[in-house]
Amino acid sequence: MYQVKTTLNFVVAIIFAGFFLMGFLSPDQAKWVAPASAKNLKNPYAGNASINKGKSIYKTRCVVCHGDKGRGDGPAGKALTPPPADHSSPAVQAQTDGELFWKISEGRGPMVGWKLILSEEERWHLVNYLRTLKTK
Repeated sequence: MYQVKTTLNFVVAIIFAGFFLMGFLSPDQAKWVAPASAKNLKNPYAGNASINKGKSIYKTRCVVCHGDKGRGDGPAGKALTPPPADHSSPAVQAQTDGELFWKISEGRGPMVGWKLILSEEERWHLVNYLRTLKTK
């Protein structure tokens, strides 16, 4: 009886370890890639008025996780897995406007998908503001 209980505990431990590792080491956690169809979406807005609208939205909706300079260091972002993106990084800035728009719209993990909260226009303004956060 003791042998069966020990074996059962071992099997249960292996199963839990597998679920734990899958949750923390899944490919989705490592790299977030927008679908190919998003790459070619064209931003219909440009200019300082759009950037200013995006900045206003960013300050009220995004700063808490992504931080004031967009580096992923906001107060609420410190506890998130995966951590918030650094919008000033070359990796983020290298993405097309369409890819950024898709990610803002869809969300992932702890980041809410904004498509049901912000209008399409507001999400494009956010993309334009993100471009101003590029590391110099």
